[in-house]
Amino acid sequence: EVQLVESGGGLVQPGGSLRLSCAASGFTFDDYAMGWIRQAPGKGTEWVSDISWRGGISNYAESVKGRFTISRDNAKNTLYLAMNTLKPEDTAMYYCAAARSPYTLQFGQPEYRGQGTQVTVSS
Repeated sequence: EVQLVESGGGLVQPGGSLRLSCAASGFTFDDYAMGWIRQAPGKGTEWVSDISWRGGISNYAESVKGRFTISRDNAKNTLYLAMNTLKPEDTAMYYCAAARSPYTLQFGQPEYRGQGTQVTVSS
């Protein structure tokens, strides 16, 4: 059974930081590009970032570039997202996602997606 379990979300003040984690199981982790997508209340899903199979290439949405850093540990089957200088507009449910290619994460439907972790940025 494929599982993607996110953790690390919470309530943080503007300018603060959080680190999200995603523990993967049930598939060959390093055969997949991994990424994060988010959905704010009343809005559609938004691609945030993705990382290649061995972690050599990462991509970011313009809205988070310079503030967020994606990484992966293939030995631990875990994906991370370090989020700094958080803004209220970053408030959303954050989902971990897996796909055979980064292109699919950015423009298509991922093969697998987790249940999400809520990030709320508010004073």
